[in-house]
Amino acid sequence: MSKKPKNRMREWFDTLFYGILIAIGFRSLFLEPFNIPSGSMIPTLHIGDHIFITKWSYGYSRYSFPFGSWHLWNGRVFKNMPKLGDVIVFRNPKNESLDYVKRLVGLPGDTIQMREGRLYINGEMVERKDPRPYVVAVLPRSLRSVGYYHENMTIKGNKVLVDGAPADFNYTIEYRADHVCRTTPGLCGVFPATEYTEVLPGGVEHSIIEYTDNGPLDNTMEYLVPENHLFFMGDNRDNSNDSRADVGFVPVDNVIGHVWFVWYSHNYASPMVAFWNWNAKMRWNRFGKGIK
Repeated sequence: MSKKPKNRMREWFDTLFYGILIAIGFRSLFLEPFNIPSGSMIPTLHIGDHIFITKWSYGYSRYSFPFGSWHLWNGRVFKNMPKLGDVIVFRNPKNESLDYVKRLVGLPGDTIQMREGRLYINGEMVERKDPRPYVVAVLPRSLRSVGYYHENMTIKGNKVLVDGAPADFNYTIEYRADHVCRTTPGLCGVFPATEYTEVLPGGVEHSIIEYTDNGPLDNTMEYLVPENHLFFMGDNRDNSNDSRADVGFVPVDNVIGHVWFVWYSHNYASPMVAFWNWNAKMRWNRFGKGIK
């Protein structure tokens, strides 16, 4: 005897309902995907990177779950304190509709200061070594299929050539809408920088880039990180809205998760509907890249 249509609909609804609950539970407790919309963490993370974050690394707060801005409770359960140098996704304390990803450089009780582009933690200058050239190219999308020239450097698609040969330095190429480049002076162009290896207290090493050592964020007051708060900075030191700027100190409760790896990455040279360009727009070398 066949089932009644109403029973079939009830089974379909139950399956959908429990499937949604399982998905929400998995994202809240284990892994959650995020995408990178800005270049504040270059060279570690690029615009167009899609990452997974682990939710269990630091325990759980209301921001670990949907509707965290509803202030259902305060504090963390199964709390583990983040470690200096961790790359972390957190809720912006000044705007609860925004999630940020930055690197942790200050724990409660630490003093943080920038002096002439150098990071000082508790009065000690953090080691910065191995300077090497780095280029950030921010180009209009209309240039995605033609060569873009800057002195002896040629940018074609996703590659940088110097005097016709592949570049022997690291670089990032991003594309913005043409009208954005036209209406925002200084946003688009080719920007030479220097990449360094920074060694934080405890021995954590990671890459940063600096355009200058005398920018607006390169000389700051000395910050004392309050109890139950953290201090974050972007690896793109001269182009990051972080604890030195509007973000300020971040409550530990606002931490969402630890960045684990890049599972997918593409640039914005052409829209995703242009499937014939998919192979060219994929950053295959970033698929599966662990973040440290």
